[in-house]
Amino acid sequence: MNFRTVNVIISREYLTKVRKKSFLLTTFLGPIFFAAMCILPSVIMFMAEDKGKKVGVVDESGIVMPYLTDSELIDYVDFSSNTVDSVKNSYFDLGLDALVTISRLDTAAKTVSVAAYSQKPLSVDLKEAVGSGVNNAIEEYRLASYDIKGLKQILEDVKTDIPVSTYTMDDSGEEKITSSEVYMIVSLVLSVVIYMFIAMFSAMVMQSVIEEKSTRVVEVLISSVDSLELMFGKIIGVAAVALTQFFLWIVLTAALVLGFGSFVGMEAVTASATVQTDQMTRMAEGLGVDSRTMDAAGMNTDMLAEAVSSDSELSAVLSTLASLNYTEILLGFIVYFILGYLLYASLFAAIGSAVENEADTQQLQMPVTVPLLLAFFIAFYAFKAPDSQVVFWGSMIPFTSPIVMLARIPFGVPFWELALSVGLLLVTFVVMAYISAKIYRIGILMYGKKTTFRDLYKWLKQK
Repeated sequence: MNFRTVNVIISREYLTKVRKKSFLLTTFLGPIFFAAMCILPSVIMFMAEDKGKKVGVVDESGIVMPYLTDSELIDYVDFSSNTVDSVKNSYFDLGLDALVTISRLDTAAKTVSVAAYSQKPLSVDLKEAVGSGVNNAIEEYRLASYDIKGLKQILEDVKTDIPVSTYTMDDSGEEKITSSEVYMIVSLVLSVVIYMFIAMFSAMVMQSVIEEKSTRVVEVLISSVDSLELMFGKIIGVAAVALTQFFLWIVLTAALVLGFGSFVGMEAVTASATVQTDQMTRMAEGLGVDSRTMDAAGMNTDMLAEAVSSDSELSAVLSTLASLNYTEILLGFIVYFILGYLLYASLFAAIGSAVENEADTQQLQMPVTVPLLLAFFIAFYAFKAPDSQVVFWGSMIPFTSPIVMLARIPFGVPFWELALSVGLLLVTFVVMAYISAKIYRIGILMYGKKTTFRDLYKWLKQK
């Protein structure tokens, strides 16, 4: 393989990609998008608040209405002296946004039934506010029914929420306070970013190959260079584009977020973090995941919120951020991205060479995309048990290790595991690159027939 020729192809591929308007747009719009993900929740929260809703209440139980207190969101109007039908008939004349009816008290079950009527579907905030008031009233009623003096205070005194302070010790026995939630977030972010980059830029290689093949440009190129040189030049050229875009994203995103923080102050940043954790809780509950399940998964959003508001938790967060081995994380990202990208890009290049349009790639992509998706799912739960068998083997198997191992790195990984993982990944890349090159050499000039796995096998056997 002539490296001078490969270098020419790399330069051509790199310059062609970075000069495209799409590259410039994604490079400069990407950081704006990432920064907006950090900033917009607090802005949206204040702009999307539903205020001044007039809610009529017909309380037949006689115990709930005192617990429905007015707020910026809701103004309650007591129509308990009226019948439900009469209020419904006057609903629009009264200017109500909703009507809440509370049944008579079921003394046997010690509960009530609640119904809400409105012209438009109730907002989640309004529904939660009404439900909270009703639940408080019923809880108070049930406590009073036990006729135990000071029962409410006793239950309040019994409740505990004791935070667990976590420390890490080095070989010398020195202790440092840490926050498990920070490791979790760093692990998740690294998993998502490397998955996105490998998938996106590997697919870019495939699209580039298909584009040159469908336009017959590749026939001109093959007449001047070897097919192997063309494939690796294209792969490395796109890799250079990916690294350029990645570092530009880091610099520009950091500049935007820090600029916003210095402009509005820490209060807005704190509000944004609190809003995001609250949104995480609501989203999980909306999907049917209760708080216990979230705690069991390690996603305790209350602790994340306290990490922002509590001095002790904040110190743990800052200590953890300071103790992270950023050099190891950055080197790990670069090494695993490059090797993972080279592995998958060579496979995607082979797929691209075997088809004439993207519609024909679906069947051939399946064996390649499944391991990539599996790696993402394993990495998404790596923070729960970074040394478990599933996560360990996921970080060793070359087709999943680029994503899974990077998710483990923030928690600390022995050097021998890193070396073994990188070694296996490197060897697998060399083997798969050889296989992909054989497919690419034949497939790039094949037209007029939809390629099957049997065809790929035949091409591999040819010398």
